[in-house]
Amino acid sequence: MSTSRVWITGAGGLLGSHLLTTASPMAPEWQPVGLRRQELDLTDFRSVAARFRADRPAAIIHCAAIAHPPLCEREPAIARKTNIEATRCLAELAAEIPLIFFSSDLVFDGRRGSYVETDAPNPLSIYAETKVAAEQIVLGNPRHTVLRLSLNFGKSPSGNRAFNEMIRNDLAAGKSLSVFTDEFRCPTAARVTARASWELLRHRATGLFHLCGADRLSRWQIANLLLPHWPALPGKIQPDTVKNYHGPPRPPDCSMNCTKVQRWLSFRLPGMAEALASHPGECV
Repeated sequence: MSTSRVWITGAGGLLGSHLLTTASPMAPEWQPVGLRRQELDLTDFRSVAARFRADRPAAIIHCAAIAHPPLCEREPAIARKTNIEATRCLAELAAEIPLIFFSSDLVFDGRRGSYVETDAPNPLSIYAETKVAAEQIVLGNPRHTVLRLSLNFGKSPSGNRAFNEMIRNDLAAGKSLSVFTDEFRCPTAARVTARASWELLRHRATGLFHLCGADRLSRWQIANLLLPHWPALPGKIQPDTVKNYHGPPRPPDCSMNCTKVQRWLSFRLPGMAEALASHPGECV
């Protein structure tokens, strides 16, 4: 079978690394080319264009971003250059080929949850604003695809990129964590997101899709699904309410409906408990 190059940006992160490791069994027709920050600065647009001309990829899966909302609040100019302008550069280079862009459930204000693709975004943070702007750029090309994701868990190369790794590291350091009982997301395994992304690329599915776990869970429920896998860690968690949070606005319920994307997939999107049961080592 002949193979075509596919660029994977953010290859050193959680999702990028899972796309690299799952390419061979899930998408043998594609030859993944992992682009890490130390190898190619996506905000050096001239270098990106030169590398694109040299590699001549047949598709791009764009994972790279400044995805930590507090950092985006502190460094808004850098966030916009990385999350918006770098995406614009890639979208223009990929004008004639498929491009998959990873967005976020945080584009919504979280006032009601169970969002579908036709619901209007209402971003509450600079991070979310950059994602909405990048979505609009990508969706300007009918060849391109936007996948809105929720929290992803798994193992990253650095051991500190996934939300489960951040919780585990804090508990291992003996910290006590306050976890909201009234903030809801739909977490899924990075392995599942990678598999779905490869299938959507294979089918040339274009447009906007929601891709996340099947269950609407509070932060407190999420933490309690993880804790049994870390019985010896000294730290503790305690329930809290988002009403006690003092900082930039947080959407209370960003749960999403995945009916649209499910029609394209050969497998059923699992909830977090099911995903952990089938691959318990993903959160260790």
